[in-house]
Order: sequence, then C-alpha cells, then structure tokens
Amino acid sequence: QVQLVESGGGSAQAGGSLRLSCAASGYTASTYCMGWFRQAPGKEREEVAQIHTGTGSAVYADSVKGRFTISRDNAKNTLYLQMNSLKPEDTAMYYCAARPLFCYSLNRFTYNYWGQGTQVTVSS
Repeated sequence: QVQLVESGGGSAQAGGSLRLSCAASGYTASTYCMGWFRQAPGKEREEVAQIHTGTGSAVYADSVKGRFTISRDNAKNTLYLQMNSLKPEDTAMYYCAARPLFCYSLNRFTYNYWGQGTQVTVSS
C-alpha cells in the first residue's frame, strides 16, 4: 500500500515562497504519476501539477503556471512543489497523490493514493 506524507506547509506573505514535500513509501510499481492538488474551504479539490517519476514530464494548471515548479527525487521517493510569487488565492490545503505507472490528463479522479494534506495560508 502506497503511503504519502506531506510537509512544508505554513504561512507566507503574498509574493513569498514555500516548498512542499511529499514522502512516499510502499511503492510496488516501477513508475508513478505523482501530483499536487489543493482544496480551499467551500470549494472543490482542484488540480495543481503532476509529474511522471520515470520521464520527469510535468503538467501544470494554468493558475500556477510560471509560479510553481513540481519536481521529484526518485532516490528519496520524495515529491516537491516549489511555490513562488504566492497569492492569497493560493491559500488551501495541499494534497499529494499518486497513481501507478502512467500519467493521464491532470485530473484528480485518476489518482489512487492520497496523503493527508498540508495547509498553506497566504496573506496579503
């Protein structure tokens, strides 16, 4: 069973930066698609970015393109999200997720495994 544990959330001023981490364990497949998602109070969970652990190919939601960078360290089984130029509307609970083998379109319904989330709060 894949387990995902997020860390690195916290508070930041608008224009600031935070880096989230997601430590994964229990991998059984050779490659995974790993993604970041977020959910603000009263809103649906939305896609942020995803990356394939084998190819490194990444996809971003338009709302974060140019500001956020997703990356992975396969040796450490860790996924990262570098968030720069933060905006108050980035405030949300951020979740790490994984699915085995392949990435499809950036869509939260295609993911099998989820972490518990880490809170990010951006003040103006």
